[in-house]
Amino acid sequence: MICFTTFELMIFSENFSLKTYNTFGIDAKAKYFTAFESIAELNSILISEIYKNNKTFVLGGGSNVLFKEDYDGLIIHNKIAGICILEDNKNDVIVEVGAGKNWHNFVMWSVSQGLSGIENLALIPGTVGASPIQNIGAYGLEVKDTIIKVAAIEIATQKVKTFSNAECEFQYRNSIFKGKRKGEFIITKVTFNLSKIPFNKTSYGVIAEELKSLDKAPSPQSIAEAVINIRSRKLPNPEELGNSGSFFKNPVILTPKFTALQKKFPKLVGYKISETETKVAAGWLIDNAGLKGYRKADAGVHINQALVLVNYGEASGEEIIALAKEIQTIVKEKYDIQIVPEVNIL
Repeated sequence: MICFTTFELMIFSENFSLKTYNTFGIDAKAKYFTAFESIAELNSILISEIYKNNKTFVLGGGSNVLFKEDYDGLIIHNKIAGICILEDNKNDVIVEVGAGKNWHNFVMWSVSQGLSGIENLALIPGTVGASPIQNIGAYGLEVKDTIIKVAAIEIATQKVKTFSNAECEFQYRNSIFKGKRKGEFIITKVTFNLSKIPFNKTSYGVIAEELKSLDKAPSPQSIAEAVINIRSRKLPNPEELGNSGSFFKNPVILTPKFTALQKKFPKLVGYKISETETKVAAGWLIDNAGLKGYRKADAGVHINQALVLVNYGEASGEEIIALAKEIQTIVKEKYDIQIVPEVNIL
């Protein structure tokens, strides 16, 4: 790896097209664009005049962002890669992973080693560094279940700060990096505890059913295969149809309200997450509001998964946002539930 240590060696591109850097395929342009592969390169960016004189956004895989217009500032692309085994003991393997590493590729590495803990999160787009920000989750697991610590550069001081799992303040699709300290840190590495003892979590969704159709017993490898099959059937490939995966969060409501709604809508899907709260399937709400497959020009709701908004070709960010707002209004009127986007809108 080549590490640049001075600002003069960094490359800043102007009027840079972001079309291939966001999975929605929105043809927005950045006033300035640069990338880093090491902490030294990142610190060089942070002391540059271009950084100091412009608003900034750190971009990973571009799978959780929607550009509503050209970005009048500096886009910084995180490309820190690598997987380092820190500890290998009887039951667990502790690994440190670069924040720019492709998330799905990391999952595939994990299952190839016979390790468990993240196999249910296969085929989620994005990077390792984005995973704790969003506290990504799927099929009964969240990334917080395996994260030990997160290393990040504090922008104000350019010093490395390490956050323990507890200090990350993980919540459903949220963390300290997305909440009260948003914009203060750039994640560089994430340390995971992967288990040699299989989790074999198959009760959520249709994983057990998929394993049965594959005629395979639960294992990290087979569960990852099942999840990939399920997601591939339900979700469009961003390389073929622009999208950011799940556009909306699954709303969490009080259980008495869910019970009352279920009397009116008997097939309403929800999962109890505490003694008082239930998480409702936003996709079900949108689908049963008659919006699956709904389309306005090149902005639409996917025909197989109502939780996914898609760009059929030339949709602008503003058109995607207008569609999202229309969906929010219809869902609110029908169910008295406010759904909110997962994606970052810039």
